[in-house]
Amino acid sequence: MFAPLAEGFARIMDPWLLLMCFAGTFAGTLVGVLPGLGPSAAIAVLLPLTFGIDPLTGLVAMAGIYYGAMYGGTITSVLLNVPGESASVVTTYDGHPLAKQGKGGVALGLAAIGSFLAGTIGLILLSIIAVPLASVALVFGPPEYFAIMVLAFVMVSSLARGNMVKSFVSLMLGLLLATIGQDVVSGQARLTWGTMELIDGIGFIPAVVGLFGLAEILFDIFHPPQQVEINKIRLRIRDIMPSWADLKQTWGSMLRGGFVGFFLGILPGAGATIASFVSYGLEKQLSKTPEKFGTGMLEGVAGPESANNSASSGAFVPLLALGIPGTATTSVLIGAFIILGIQPGPRLFTEHADVAWGLIASMYVGNVMLLAQNILLVPFFIWLFVISQRTLPIIVMSLCVVGVYSVDNSMWDVWLMLMFTVIGYGFKASGIPAAPLVMALVLGADAENALRQSLVISMGSPFVFLERPICVVLLVVAALCLFYPMIRSRFKSVVETE
Repeated sequence: MFAPLAEGFARIMDPWLLLMCFAGTFAGTLVGVLPGLGPSAAIAVLLPLTFGIDPLTGLVAMAGIYYGAMYGGTITSVLLNVPGESASVVTTYDGHPLAKQGKGGVALGLAAIGSFLAGTIGLILLSIIAVPLASVALVFGPPEYFAIMVLAFVMVSSLARGNMVKSFVSLMLGLLLATIGQDVVSGQARLTWGTMELIDGIGFIPAVVGLFGLAEILFDIFHPPQQVEINKIRLRIRDIMPSWADLKQTWGSMLRGGFVGFFLGILPGAGATIASFVSYGLEKQLSKTPEKFGTGMLEGVAGPESANNSASSGAFVPLLALGIPGTATTSVLIGAFIILGIQPGPRLFTEHADVAWGLIASMYVGNVMLLAQNILLVPFFIWLFVISQRTLPIIVMSLCVVGVYSVDNSMWDVWLMLMFTVIGYGFKASGIPAAPLVMALVLGADAENALRQSLVISMGSPFVFLERPICVVLLVVAALCLFYPMIRSRFKSVVETE
């Protein structure tokens, strides 16, 4: 681990890569501050800008946006009671009461330090776990790859927050769209309706920009969030720096949040939002004064903020080692990998070790940058929050159209983006998650190829999946994930009836 990680640090010290790391973390913090524009939408909108550049450069910037956004929402959650993204909702419980008591700066300082500490814990664990996990996965053949993709498709149902039917609607539509284009075996065109532009399939960039970028902005236009009027907030550096007593009171919360967030971040479908709520509940249970939670407890900010930052590191474990995205944002990120010519998964650490370890090293550096940014630039981010309420829709819509057109200089891609915008708006209005569709669109072709290769190996026998132990284990876990919510719901209804 240490030698390749050292090489990654040596590579990331390139001034251009450091600049891109700073730009990504800065943009991520800004994304967290701006309500209505989450990390998945931001990465989708900026994805066309990475087309044709060095893979590591693009991935460093995209990853910076992801883990940077985990802190950005803290600023408005504490000072304005407006969470910038879902993982910061729980921060409002104690963060805003602290701001009303004149301790908003201290809460932000603890959140910044906790995010740095927990993020570093998560990155150390990522560095330790990812390679052994990828090494195990290197023995996988086509049947194992198909089984693990089935597991990923089933687990993504949890992104619907309990409504698996809606999630599977999104997943099946994505799998259908993934079959459009030229059959890799027979060479025949499928579902193209004679349109030459569809021979190569549905473009990922128009799809993801429409689903996450324009659809989010359109939804906010027709369902405008509450406008927030604030006075000019002045926070000096000494107002944000917590005292030694504050650090002594909350260091345990930070450490617990770091470990809780990392291991929940590994689980597909869990992510930073669940990690922050679990961490808050844990701190409340362990507190000697649980009744004070919700009135301005420092632990109620330090724990959840540490957890949501560490969860972003945990989410990279299945993404890098197995090629499985477990959240909406990593579903978009896996598309970024593929567009840049890098296939995440077991072979990443052997075929593209320089990119993998350079990316991990950039996250260590980015954590330090975030700590400095989020102590020095809080008033600036608040000012941008006020400005964004009027100008954000225009800026994002312009970036979407120009970015998608510029990839291939094609109006077809723009029309395709608009089609997915309509789909995305309908999904959001109906409560259907878009992440399963994106995951299926990215992994659908690989899943089909793995299935067909498996059947060729077994001379057409589907029992090949039951003859290999790893396949059996993966499929059993997938079945448990599929039926557990139904069993739990049935058991709960029986208990309530009695």
